[in-house]
Amino acid sequence: MTDQGVLIPRNREIHPLPYYPDYKTSVPRSPNLPLLSMESTPTEEWGPMFGHNLLGPLDNNLILNFTQGKAPAVGERILVHGRVLDENARPVPNTLVEIWQANAGGRYRHVKDTYFAPLDPNFGGCGRTITDENGYYEFLTIRPGAYPWPNRANDWRPMHIHYSIFGHGFGQRLISQMYFEGDPLIDRCPIAATIQSRSQLDRLVAPLDMSKARPHDFLAYKFDIVLRGRRQTMFENKIEGM
Repeated sequence: MTDQGVLIPRNREIHPLPYYPDYKTSVPRSPNLPLLSMESTPTEEWGPMFGHNLLGPLDNNLILNFTQGKAPAVGERILVHGRVLDENARPVPNTLVEIWQANAGGRYRHVKDTYFAPLDPNFGGCGRTITDENGYYEFLTIRPGAYPWPNRANDWRPMHIHYSIFGHGFGQRLISQMYFEGDPLIDRCPIAATIQSRSQLDRLVAPLDMSKARPHDFLAYKFDIVLRGRRQTMFENKIEGM
């Protein structure tokens, strides 16, 4: 029998505040009635599953994937990499990791994004990959720009990349964000402020990793994703990881 390690109890006090008036959309979105616990079905737990053979050779290269290699995106080139781990630091292999982000000017390729920054005709802003046997993943991309959003008079979102991590089926999905080390907007962001524990917020900040940077090409940032336990990553749609 494999040793699963010491049981780590759930800590429900570290989840971001659902109601935080400085984050205006949390007011209508936060629940005002008790949550209902619904039984899941086998379809939700085990399927549909992602076919690994559907991955393309440029799916984790956001600099080239939108044009299929015909023209590169504009901006500061970066490598974002890390591992998906469980609560006992064991790798979680064969996990689908997706990301989406704004371009170098801080604008998303979305019909409702009306920020003045121009669209990059060579940047789609999304990618995906599968973790290897060691739980490792990586993306080559452009550092996203900060952007204003209609919250208070002059609120700006820090530079960030959205993450989606899938379990055995699409019904098992966790969503989070990655911020960049040294960004002063993190401490001014009402969304980041919903995480009351500084140590928990710091787990969403990827440190610069010069060991993976390539000279005269790109810087690297390391972002490990911990699904449960004392070092878990914060997720938007679940109190804890799978």
